[in-house]
Amino acid sequence: MSGSVSPTSAYIDATGIHAPAYADVLAYFQAQYRAIYGSDAYLGNDSQDGQLLAVFALAISDANAAAFAVYNSYSPATAQGVGLSSVVKINGIARNLPTNSVVDLVIVGGAGTPIIGGRVTDTNDNVWILPAVVTIPPSGQITVTATAQLAGNISADPGTVNTISTPTRGWQSVTNPSSATIGDPVELDGELRQRQAASTMQPSQTALDGVVGAIESLSGVISVVPYENTTSIPDNNGVPGHSVAYVVDGGDATAIANTIALRKTIGSGLIGTTQIVVVDSNGVPSTISFYRPTYVPITVVIHITPLIGYSSAIGASIVNAVVDAINALSIGSSVVFTRLFGPASLSGSDAASFNIISILIARGQATPSAANVGIAFTERATASTATVSVVIG
Repeated sequence: MSGSVSPTSAYIDATGIHAPAYADVLAYFQAQYRAIYGSDAYLGNDSQDGQLLAVFALAISDANAAAFAVYNSYSPATAQGVGLSSVVKINGIARNLPTNSVVDLVIVGGAGTPIIGGRVTDTNDNVWILPAVVTIPPSGQITVTATAQLAGNISADPGTVNTISTPTRGWQSVTNPSSATIGDPVELDGELRQRQAASTMQPSQTALDGVVGAIESLSGVISVVPYENTTSIPDNNGVPGHSVAYVVDGGDATAIANTIALRKTIGSGLIGTTQIVVVDSNGVPSTISFYRPTYVPITVVIHITPLIGYSSAIGASIVNAVVDAINALSIGSSVVFTRLFGPASLSGSDAASFNIISILIARGQATPSAANVGIAFTERATASTATVSVVIG
């Protein structure tokens, strides 16, 4: 610390910001007090002067803490709350507000048919709102992204959004080839930091990283996994030679297609089941293809032996830990049953209240077994408290 800096104040040097602890500030005030009034001055916690010095020390410590918060708010790695929301603007992004679920719909009808203020309904009577105006192209089919009328966790399995709520002449049918992407709450600080880090890839050394960074910066996008095949033959995933497959979870399909069209490299093919026609600046249309992930429910049965201290609340904690571990897997990641022993074992005192006998898993409604569940590159494993159970004995 420089000699010109008060021993009670925060200061910044080449290694960052520093500040004395509250106890050090209080000790400084006590030493100065005794230097003025004598070394025999009593400054215990039960004395009036001692309590007054404690108030002074707390005020200075609070001011130092505020200085720390201001200093940290200038870096996306340490900023929090409003400070983080402000600093990420330098990357051209903003904190995502609570979102509604979205689903890609394939609309079929007569060429040129305009659909104004369209609404569709799924088998659970949830209403999905189409873009304000949708015009069916000459091909008689178009893919658009509809938004759930209600915010929150509104799900829809493939083929369940199939009822036209606003009948329009020329509009024949509607369906969703892939599952809906459920809505999110307000974006957490950790999620925003990850997205800020991804946004810095846009001016990257490779075009692939740039495309991924740009897609991840779009509102509502949860994750993106690219598969690039630079060879002349199909790879193990079936991606043709000299082609790229983007698997995008969440986000508006048209915005994703426009982003890929703007940033993709020349001559590389694109594959995917979601296909959007994009018109470039010269008026030339092209079809942009990418994949939406198919959610694969994972059934998990955890056999345990309860010990002293075990309760149903601990059983619920085991279930939640395994659910979180599976849902944290990325697109295309297989579920390895042995890796579930770690989260299922919990930690602290709860870990000593049971022994795990076995963990059996399965894809969907298949019979659980001690074997890994393979996940295709266009799939994503998912779990919930309804698919994970704890069995005693």
